[in-house]
Amino acid sequence: MSSVSAYYNGKTVLITGATGFMGKVLVEKLLRSSPEVKAVYILVRPKAGQSMQERVANMLKCKVFDRVREDCPNFHEKIKPINAELTQPKLAISAEDEEELLTHINIVFHCAATVRFDEPLKHALQLNAMGTQRLLELARQMQKLEAFIHISTAYANCVRKRIDEVIYPPPAEPKKLFDLVEWLDESIIQDITPKLLGDWPNTYTYTKALSEYLIQQEKGNLNIAIIRPSIVGASWHEPFPGWIDSFNGTSGIFVAAGKGILRSVIANNEAVADMIPVDVVINLTLAAGWYTAVHRPKNMLVYNCTTGGINPFFWGEMVVSLVSITEVLYWNYNSYSSELVRTLIDQNYSKDQISYLSLTILLSFRMMKIINRLHKSLMLLQYFSTQSWDWSSDNMNMLMSHLNPEDKKLYNFDVRQLHWSEYIESYCLGAKKYLLNEDMSGIPAAKQHLRKLRNIRYAFNTTLLVIIWRIFIARSQMARNIWYFVVSLCYKFLSYFRASSTLRH
Repeated sequence: MSSVSAYYNGKTVLITGATGFMGKVLVEKLLRSSPEVKAVYILVRPKAGQSMQERVANMLKCKVFDRVREDCPNFHEKIKPINAELTQPKLAISAEDEEELLTHINIVFHCAATVRFDEPLKHALQLNAMGTQRLLELARQMQKLEAFIHISTAYANCVRKRIDEVIYPPPAEPKKLFDLVEWLDESIIQDITPKLLGDWPNTYTYTKALSEYLIQQEKGNLNIAIIRPSIVGASWHEPFPGWIDSFNGTSGIFVAAGKGILRSVIANNEAVADMIPVDVVINLTLAAGWYTAVHRPKNMLVYNCTTGGINPFFWGEMVVSLVSITEVLYWNYNSYSSELVRTLIDQNYSKDQISYLSLTILLSFRMMKIINRLHKSLMLLQYFSTQSWDWSSDNMNMLMSHLNPEDKKLYNFDVRQLHWSEYIESYCLGAKKYLLNEDMSGIPAAKQHLRKLRNIRYAFNTTLLVIIWRIFIARSQMARNIWYFVVSLCYKFLSYFRASSTLRH
């Protein structure tokens, strides 16, 4: 019997960021592992011309819910969307919705954040820090709240090489910073951002560090835990191996490498590529929610959810893994170019109108845009791909020791069992299937085609080497002498090997 699943059955849960990558996996796992959960409230805002209802409808159509949809076709009835905006006072929640939350919620999972490294400081502060502060204010008024779980990042304190599971002093006093950005002009904030960030590489890690300190200062009597995942990647096992729907982190690198757009990455081969599968993070998050609510630790616990100190994987190894599965990455004979050409023809021109020149120009502009975005992403990632950190994981190990055998299986976050080469291959296949929505049926043919090309390359290189060597031998007495010596040595070795085999028998 799973203690964690049993705890969530009958509970009412509030999740922020439910439409995001990690949020979707959290909602799916919660509904699938605890089918008797009473209700799952999600805070959703209108975005990109879509209403709250449209965004929720699109979220529920996602493939990530296929397993729970099969087990429980009416799972969507337990999801209760609330129109909210974290950047607005009181979260812009209506009085009626606020009352409902205050009287029903048992546990809060705060996943909402902007994860863009180059987000303007003001917006990053409003969402990551001030939004957290507003949610805390609401949580302190909840009458039945048992636990509040905040998703941070392992890189919140990346200015330190050794990162323990504690809250560190903030890069600035949060309230003074909030006042500063409220009255300063946007252009002035942009000008002083580098000085405000100091040693922090971007606004994301900076505001996450502020958020952790804010929680410590303003938690009141709430039972709170903080989860710090490193670079969150595709799923390991759940809901499907390799499930991914975001280009963030290493996903963009894998896709760009597979499409032949990316040929090199700035990285230190000996630095740890601290990736963590999304289902590992969610399993730890749900287990931490159970432990926080049931055991009520005296102090707020921080969980470093990382792999580097337990099962390290290096950037150099990642390159080798990617090269070894090139046939998986180079989807269907360079399908990117053909798809791009077909899209441009269908969307912009009729076939009799388009010329090779105009097509070349269109492709050039499109590719330049893609390459510029990719270059920008790589520059932002360089800080993390060229150095390593040492994270402690005592609290994660402690939590694992409190799980019974059923929970360890159902909520597995033991990354010692993770085989990196298998995971990277699953990641790449998942990116093709779930992120790019490409046909998987062409992979066997693509593998066979690439094997033929590889054999042709080996044969050509061997033939070329023999020709060059023969020409060299014909012109140099020294080269001939070396060649005869090597052949003689090989003959003597083979003769000795045969004689030794004959004597043994």
